Amino acid sequence: MGKTIIQQARGKGSFTYRVKRKAFRYKLQYPKKLEGEGKVTKLFDSAGHTAPLAKIICKEGSFYIPAFKEMVEGQKIQLNTKEVSPGNILKLKDIPLKTQIYNLESRPGDGGVFIKTAGSSVLINKKVGKDIFVVMPSKKEKKFNENCRAIIGVIAGAGRLDKPVVKAGKKHHIKKSKSKLWPRTSAVKVNAIDHPFGSGRGKNPKSKIAKRNAPPGRKVGLIRPKRTGKKK
Repeated sequence: MGKTIIQQARGKGSFTYRVKRKAFRYKLQYPKKLEGEGKVTKLFDSAGHTAPLAKIICKEGSFYIPAFKEMVEGQKIQLNTKEVSPGNILKLKDIPLKTQIYNLESRPGDGGVFIKTAGSSVLINKKVGKDIFVVMPSKKEKKFNENCRAIIGVIAGAGRLDKPVVKAGKKHHIKKSKSKLWPRTSAVKVNAIDHPFGSGRGKNPKSKIAKRNAPPGRKVGLIRPKRTGKKK
């Protein structure tokens, strides 16, 4: 018989596991059309983001971006120009090699999807025709269109992971604000009624290979594995 395990309980969407909506009310994207000059009107923290955020006002309206290092309120930034200085939003073709950038678009005009966490940035490695190659945090190169936009600089909030959390209560509130599952519990440590691998009886877990026709709640562990057994 299938058991209601934690993945099912979270997927149901009850308020026990649901994050407060106001944590994610700020969308970190810039408008499709950007030109002229923008002004930093407000710097603030958001529970749903690791970096401090900045509100930018321009003639197209207002939008939010992750704040860059040493950003100040009232600062002016250039939009879609060729001036390379921290905070300016440029197309990749106008940015020199080995420049640190963040909030990088995947496709021209999508508003920015890559590099948004505190203290992060990437480097433009090479340009081949209309393709721009960027070294991502995984140390792998990724190809982008030359018209994709990015922000010059490094995101503020570096060193976030250097200080230990120390207290479990603080970790609880950090994870809850972002709707993350914590603490993560090994399946054999929970009760037998709560998981197919539950109890363990001396930590001898059952086979982790789920049956092909197992119902939801029972279909946990290795799903349709390509191979079994120890690697030789």
